[in-house]
Amino acid sequence: ALDKTISNLEMDLAAARAVQESVRSGAPVSEDIRTTESSGKRKYLMVVGINTAFSSRKRRDSVRATWLPQGDKRKKLEEEKGIVIRFVIGHSATSGGILDRAIEAEDRKHGDFLRLNHVEGYLELSAKTKTYFATAVNLWDADFYVKV
Repeated sequence: ALDKTISNLEMDLAAARAVQESVRSGAPVSEDIRTTESSGKRKYLMVVGINTAFSSRKRRDSVRATWLPQGDKRKKLEEEKGIVIRFVIGHSATSGGILDRAIEAEDRKHGDFLRLNHVEGYLELSAKTKTYFATAVNLWDADFYVKV
């Protein structure tokens, strides 16, 4: 099942890249895609998504204290090197509950989250991965998309 999931993700990513390449080469495409591409999206080297959970605050703080630049340094990494790094998390089953509010407060402080349209749960990790890649491809035009 995992091999099939990975294979499906690889096919989805290949299809998205093929569409991007078609647009770049001037091939006729749907108006929706052309509008997205002509919006002048910046090209990035890579987007790194760090899977996290509501209960992993200490782990996130450790990552921030060691290798994830904060504030202007993170923005400089994005602007000058083209490297985007985000903690990836969806939403709790109780929308707007204490777990979601805690992540929102942490995001206001650090600005390093990518919130997915996804309900968190251990049995939903494959769906979370697929949603992460689809969301990252939609938000950033990058050469590489990485999940940690």
